Amino acid sequence: MKLRIGVAGLGRAFSVMAPAFRDPRVELAAGADPRPEALAKFAKDYGARTHPSVEALCADPAVDVVYVATPHHLHAEHTRLACAAGKHVLVEKPMALALEDCRAMIAAARGAGVRLIVGHSHSFDKPVLHARELIRSGAYGTLRMITALDFTDFVYRPRRPEELAAGAVLNQAAHHVDIARLLAGSRVRSVRAFTGDWDAARPTQGAYCVLLGFDSGACASLVYSGYAHFDSDEFMGWIGEMGQRKDASAYGAARRALTGDERALKDARNYGGPEFKEPQPITHQHFGPLIVSCDKADLRTLPTGVMIYADGERRLDAMLPPKVPRYEVIDELYAAVAEGRAPLHDGEWAMATLQVCLAMLDSARQQKEVLL
Repeated sequence: MKLRIGVAGLGRAFSVMAPAFRDPRVELAAGADPRPEALAKFAKDYGARTHPSVEALCADPAVDVVYVATPHHLHAEHTRLACAAGKHVLVEKPMALALEDCRAMIAAARGAGVRLIVGHSHSFDKPVLHARELIRSGAYGTLRMITALDFTDFVYRPRRPEELAAGAVLNQAAHHVDIARLLAGSRVRSVRAFTGDWDAARPTQGAYCVLLGFDSGACASLVYSGYAHFDSDEFMGWIGEMGQRKDASAYGAARRALTGDERALKDARNYGGPEFKEPQPITHQHFGPLIVSCDKADLRTLPTGVMIYADGERRLDAMLPPKVPRYEVIDELYAAVAEGRAPLHDGEWAMATLQVCLAMLDSARQQKEVLL
């Protein structure tokens, strides 16, 4: 059985997810986007149907699953349309921008009897999933602390106005929070966060630092900066977030390239644009340095596996590069739709992650700890 995917939105999210749809368990059946150049490229690349609207895509009888990769503020509406048409839904993170929308999306999927999965986030990455298996095995004792950081050029990438306004917390923290929740295996109890808005020319929350406390007693420290100075991929052997080789000599490229019409720049780099380049991964993907501290070992995820620093040994649990990037998303989607298995990254999971992200904003605004 192949799952026939209909893509709502052929922008940046689709362009980095597209290689995963080469998995033989799925096929791209249809796409919808307001940009004619994206639709033309999609039809040429995949021999798939194109639609002028998400409504028309959802009505396509040849579509089993709608991949909602439209702007964040449209996720709830487009998920509702897909569910109403009896389609399963894979929706990009963040699930939505408000908890009320998350609840409505969950209710729509439940009422229609379809599966709702939220991803990609980097909690799907194989090294993170392997670290989770090591923790759950009990071989290294109780998990005590998670330390994660990511320094990028996020603020200086071309953005739509609403995308820039959403900031690093709503755009990026879903990755960090998802990873921490997955590894901790416990409910987030408390949130104390600080956010940074440090460039008047790019008014947005471009950085955050947050301490999460879990019911288990474990804690997580998550740090992110998108201000294009230090690049934490230096700590990852110059392997980028998508698993691609990076050129360290290209320092400052994001700032230099951000001139002229920002929307036009974004469209040019997106799928169908003249400057579009598909990612060329050579390893697993990642979201910056991550260290998990247990009683008897520290575990460090890498693009090539998991380093284990135990009481009496130091070793790498190595992983071969994936044949298909983000195949872990397809694993979960196929298991849920074709095999009837409950997904890990379902609506309830993603809503809990959004709750933490919103609490981060609340904590920074109130300058105090927020209890969940």
